[in-house]
Parts: sequence; C-alpha cells; structure tokens
Amino acid sequence: MGPIGRGRGKMAAAAGALRRLVRCRPQQGLGRLLQLRSGIHGSAPAAVQVNVRDALNQALDEELERDERVFLLGEEVAQYDGAYKISRGLWKKYGDKRIIDTPISEMGFTGIAVGAAMAGLRPICEFMTFNFSMQAIDQVINSASKTLYMSAGMVPVPVVFRGPNGASAGVGAQHSQCFAAWYGHCPGLKVVSPWSSEDAKGLLKASVRDDNPVVMLENELMYGVPFEMSEAAQSKDFLVPIGKAKIERQGTHVTLVSHSRSVGHCLEAAAVLVKEGVECEVINLRTIRPMDVESIEASVVKTNHLITVEGGWPQFGVGAEICARIMEGPAFNYLDAPAVRLTGADVPMPYAKILEENCLPQVKDIIFAVKKILNI
Repeated sequence: MGPIGRGRGKMAAAAGALRRLVRCRPQQGLGRLLQLRSGIHGSAPAAVQVNVRDALNQALDEELERDERVFLLGEEVAQYDGAYKISRGLWKKYGDKRIIDTPISEMGFTGIAVGAAMAGLRPICEFMTFNFSMQAIDQVINSASKTLYMSAGMVPVPVVFRGPNGASAGVGAQHSQCFAAWYGHCPGLKVVSPWSSEDAKGLLKASVRDDNPVVMLENELMYGVPFEMSEAAQSKDFLVPIGKAKIERQGTHVTLVSHSRSVGHCLEAAAVLVKEGVECEVINLRTIRPMDVESIEASVVKTNHLITVEGGWPQFGVGAEICARIMEGPAFNYLDAPAVRLTGADVPMPYAKILEENCLPQVKDIIFAVKKILNI
C-alpha cells in the first residue's frame, strides 16, 4: 500500500474511533447537563408540596403506628374522617378502639381523654373548634394542667388537645376567638401554634410524645394551604421542638413576631417592604408557652424595632406578654422606638365580611406599622 492508501486507512480508523466516541459520550454529557440545569444531584434532598391538612394526617398516622397507647377521640373523627378531614383514613386503618367518635359533649369526652392520660394512655382530643373547648375548660385547666403538680410529680397527664383556633370566615362572634392568650396564661400546659406544614407535623408529633398536657392551636383557613416540606420533615422521626421559635426571614431594620396565620401576612408585608429598602426579620413563634423570649431578644438587639402581630384581642394578649418581657429584659435598651402591637379589634367578631376583615390585622396594616415605626 502506498503513502496515500496508508493515509486513507489512518483517516478511516480515526473516523471510526470518533463515531464510537460520539455514540458513547453524548448521553453522559446530556445527562450531566440536564442535572446541572434542573439542580438535581444524587445527594440532594427531595422537597415536596404538602398542605397543612395532610401534614397533620401524616403526624397522626405515624404516631398511632408508633405507639399503641395513642388514640384519637372527638366529634366525627372516625367514620366521617373528621370535620376537616384531618383524620381521613385512620378509622379504616386502626379501628374503633383507636379512632373514637364521641357524642356532642365536650365536657364528657375531654374528661375521658384526661382520665385515660392519667391511666397511662396518650390520647389526642380533637375539638371541632376551640370555641367549643370552653364547654370543657374545667377538664383542661383543673384536671389536666394541675394534676402533675398536685400529685407531687407522680401522675403525668400526657394528653393533646387540638383543633382549629381563631377566626375562620363568616362564622360570627361565637366561633371566631383566639385562645392563645387564654391557655398560654395557665402554668402546667404547653401551648403550640403552627403556621406551615412542617410546623403542623413536627409540633403535633412532639406534642403526642410530650409527657405534659399540650394545647395545639391550628387554623382552619390554613388547612388547605400547601407548603414545601423538606426531606427531613418527611421522616417519621421528624419533630419540631416545643418552646423554640423559627426565624422565617432574616432582616436588619425591624422585627415582626407572630404565630399561626399571621406569620404569612408578615412575610407578605416583608416581601413588599424589601422593594423599598426595608429588611424585616420575621419570627414564627411556633410555641406560645413556653415562649422563646431569647430568640425575640436577639432579634430586637439586631433590628432595634419590634412589632407583634396576632389575631387575638389586645388586652392581656400574646403581643402584650412579648412587649412586657422585652421591656423587663436586656433588649429594652436596644429599642430605638416603642414596641408596637397589631391585634384583632377589641370587639366581638362581626359577621359581615368587610367588618370581619377590618377586625383582623391585614398585610396593609403591617406595612403601615413598619413605616410608622421607622419614620418613613
């Protein structure tokens, strides 16, 4: 073979190698490119969208499965799957002894729950709304919260009282109260108030495992709201520690402290104000009692301004307690302006929609308060 033939042979061999390379490598390169563009990595956590209702349902299911002493009782929680479908599917899975429908008698079934807790079980007592817990408040306060102390620590009462709290929509004065201050006032109780799906799942699981009576104040309007739930929160071992607040947004100009549905309003207001150069730090209390005052103090030291936001009435409210604790503590010396409370109006909740909206702190009210406290 002459030089030209040998040259052609080498070219053909090189072309064949190139074709083999092209056939083998593009898929690898394309896969890697798609990974980079989508942000998918082999070890990356997989977050999913879960609404608050389903997060609570997961927590109940996992705790019922984990501990045979746990049971759920309340009105319509079994065959009807719960008034708000929080207990959907649990009666079919666990049966009549673990998921118990009760008569419309809060005093009666709350007493059953408290007695069962004293006897060594771990009941979850659902109120269709916490407004109805007033029928059973003697059992919650006198029987549940005081027994450990009165028995010199010999009789714990590990019971969870849970259900929707605060204003819903168009249900009138008798079904729209916030009980955070009511139950937060009483030693012997722990009181939690979730906002997001992770809050709801983690706090409910922590409450069931706690050896003290816990009041869990949910919000009906939040049940259908979806939140991103991290891979860690999807674990059956995920807990949110009772007594620890969460900073939902970092900021430097003003501290907004709230709980339950109002946390979302604060975040919306912060998103608007950041466009005007105002950085709000938003604290989600998560727990009303014991209150995480240290996190609030640390934030006030940084921002020098404090606004509390809640749906309850102003007198002796959660915001009033926060302001008093800040005034009594070291953070007071860092305030550049008086602390401000945004609360529900000091009236029974009206039925008319427009009046109802004006009785609760809205995003515009938070924005106005921030601008006023910062003199802008």
